[in-house]
Amino acid sequence: MSVVDLTRNGDCAVLTLNRPEALNALSFAIIRDIGAAFDEVAAMEGVRALLITGAGEKSFCAGADIKELRNRPLMDQLRGAELGQSVFARLDTLPVPSVALVNGYAFGGGSELALACTFRLASENAVFGLPEIKLGLIPGYGGTQRLPRLIGEGRALEIIMTGRNVKADEAERIGLVNAVVEGDLMQAGLEFAGKFTRYSLPALGFARSAVQRAADLPLAEGLRVEAELSTLAYRTQDAEEGMAAFEEKRKPEFKDG
Repeated sequence: MSVVDLTRNGDCAVLTLNRPEALNALSFAIIRDIGAAFDEVAAMEGVRALLITGAGEKSFCAGADIKELRNRPLMDQLRGAELGQSVFARLDTLPVPSVALVNGYAFGGGSELALACTFRLASENAVFGLPEIKLGLIPGYGGTQRLPRLIGEGRALEIIMTGRNVKADEAERIGLVNAVVEGDLMQAGLEFAGKFTRYSLPALGFARSAVQRAADLPLAEGLRVEAELSTLAYRTQDAEEGMAAFEEKRKPEFKDG
């Protein structure tokens, strides 16, 4: 089994960071492998969601390997940040939604990987944090951009500028995670994904794009984007099937067309 393990469970792809002895910490090589796995997911036939988790019960991903970050030329530091940002940003353009299953620690780059996913579920022992400020640094893989979009600027600044930990119950309360799971996290992730995988992938993609683009646009422009994408949705065969099924009082049979 490799450090980045990609498997299949029904209509879900499952990416597991398999380095439990190092709390599933990230190296640049592992980040590249994650990017390659995302490319594989995009090419998988019949996959309708991606679940991301970490091996073991202690850690989802404890962040970057600090030893790898020291004593590097300035341009190498920049390229390292750009690598992490570009790989995690691929989750936005995957043809399927992604769900982070956060089991245990999600620090630094681990939190940033979870933030890049479409949804997040947490085990009761999950702990989030962006502790870079304690090292004289700031998050570099998207944390300063995605966290405030998710929970608001004030809360995000407080978490980033203090470097404090956020436990599962608080993460749910402030909207950092969609739910805290008491039992089997993987099973909960599969059930959560099942709430949307039965719908049309093109329609799901249009919905994700409209919401994601809204964060960068004034309301009037965001509404224009929504109008354009909703119009495109009407042109799909799935939309015709969905409306026909509603009128005929039956379940739709979407074919992602």
